[in-house]
Amino acid sequence: MKEKVNIVVMVDAVGALSDRTLHNGNLSLVDDSTAGSQHQGTPDLVTAVVPGQVVHWTPIHVDVQTPVEIQSIEFLSGAVAPLPDETTGQAAQPYPVESAVVPALGVDTTASNGHDNHDLLVWEGVVPYDMVPGVPYRYRLSLKLHEGPNSVLYVDSPALLRV
Repeated sequence: MKEKVNIVVMVDAVGALSDRTLHNGNLSLVDDSTAGSQHQGTPDLVTAVVPGQVVHWTPIHVDVQTPVEIQSIEFLSGAVAPLPDETTGQAAQPYPVESAVVPALGVDTTASNGHDNHDLLVWEGVVPYDMVPGVPYRYRLSLKLHEGPNSVLYVDSPALLRV
């Protein structure tokens, strides 16, 4: 198993700001996990990980004039992810969650504050050993698109899954 898994966060910032959502094709999440991730290329990515593995999130914007950065990554208290319906491909409707970090994960990914990497703000965290195998841990991915009062959008649909 690889020591690191990379998650690319590709954002159509102009579309997201116009639609006021990261859905509708405005967000694509892909990873390079060799352990069998699900829903590649969608906001519902479930990344297969193993304990001790480093996870890197890297934002990439498709519009060169509108910058995108990860503002925060928070694991949700309602950790179990509703997976998309395999027949329709549509994600289950998100349910209200508290915006607290899941204590069982034992890691606060927001503490990394990212680090510069060729003008990209890369976030990283380490998969804790106390994750329950086979249970998707949902997280809120908050993205800052350009500047202004309505520039932060988020999705609660991605997850990490210990295999």
